[in-house]
Amino acid sequence: MMNHTRHRQVELNNIQNQIGSQNRIQRLRDDPASAAHATRYQSYITRLERYSQNIEQGIDTYRVTEGHMRHAVDILQEVRALAVQGANGTYTREDTQHMARRVDELLGALVETANAKNGDGSTVFSGDRTRNLPFRVVEGNIPSYGGSLITSVEYTGSIGLKQAEISDGSYIPLNFPGNRVFWAENQAVYGAVDSSNYLATEDSTVALDGFEVPINAGDNIYSIMSKINRSDAGVRASLDPVTSALVLESTTPHQIWIQDKTGQVFTDLGILSKPTDPPPHNTNPDAQVFGGSLFDAVIRLRDELFAGDAIDIGGAAIAGLDGAMNNLLSEVGSLGAKTERLDFSLVRIEKEIPDMYETLSKEVDIDMTEAITRLKTIETTHQAALAALARIVPRTLLDFLR
Repeated sequence: MMNHTRHRQVELNNIQNQIGSQNRIQRLRDDPASAAHATRYQSYITRLERYSQNIEQGIDTYRVTEGHMRHAVDILQEVRALAVQGANGTYTREDTQHMARRVDELLGALVETANAKNGDGSTVFSGDRTRNLPFRVVEGNIPSYGGSLITSVEYTGSIGLKQAEISDGSYIPLNFPGNRVFWAENQAVYGAVDSSNYLATEDSTVALDGFEVPINAGDNIYSIMSKINRSDAGVRASLDPVTSALVLESTTPHQIWIQDKTGQVFTDLGILSKPTDPPPHNTNPDAQVFGGSLFDAVIRLRDELFAGDAIDIGGAAIAGLDGAMNNLLSEVGSLGAKTERLDFSLVRIEKEIPDMYETLSKEVDIDMTEAITRLKTIETTHQAALAALARIVPRTLLDFLR
């Protein structure tokens, strides 16, 4: 009797716990298969919620970045309008100098935009060096102006990308390195030595824009160029037909990130000054570098306006601004496409999360109607058993005192 009473008490406690927690699985042995399924579902739901947070963070970051890019586009359009006006040829030297001073102020606004920060204090266009300003201003004296002005703007950030996972194995970048966004022309680096008879003396590794290219001992210059051209880097290698020097040229407007990871292949080929110097300002002093940034194009325009050279203003200066504008608009378009992708991904995940909760509910949630019916049945039988036990064993304290 006592054994069956305790058994019913355990059942009663179990059903009360199930109703209280609304979960029919109190211990793994209650339903091992459903418990395993529920664990996987709960893990997947946790990942989906993390993906949703990452996407929302990415959308917010993209909105801030797009705002800065569009502001740069507006400034660049104003600079181009001044370039067209200055190329007219009907203005006096004093008029073009006034235009130059205005261009210089707009140049300062462009630098401020390129060094913009998010609400958390991290810089937008510095790669993964988010605590450092991506662009450093160098000032000096220029002809036709009696004072100190910006003579160059150097990129000091990195090409590293902060990434966020938005689905299993799928990542999106959360930043845009400034040496791509604020660039005007394809960059080309001409080596300082004749490379036609070059042979690699040891196994080495070079890196272009972060993509590593293995070089084997005995590779000649043509094998090295072939490996570079087959890599995922947006760089093409060739030989200068005049000097037979190695030429590295970007396929899209950006600053080439050149490194000797192991060995010194690029150093021996006259591309880099030292294998240990970090990019981007590590090219050989005798190497020739062509293709500048958006800031270089604006600085060139300002200097030509100070000089009053209408021919150069209407030629190379406007061409450089057009290249910078096209590249900047391309980056804005790329950012818009990524934002649209995130919007679609967010809609999908926000729909998938409640679906997974419903699937999890089917595995572990208790049927309240059935549970209450079972509870009342067990309570009734338990009370009846206790009443029967009381009649069968009618012992009182007086029975023990006799």
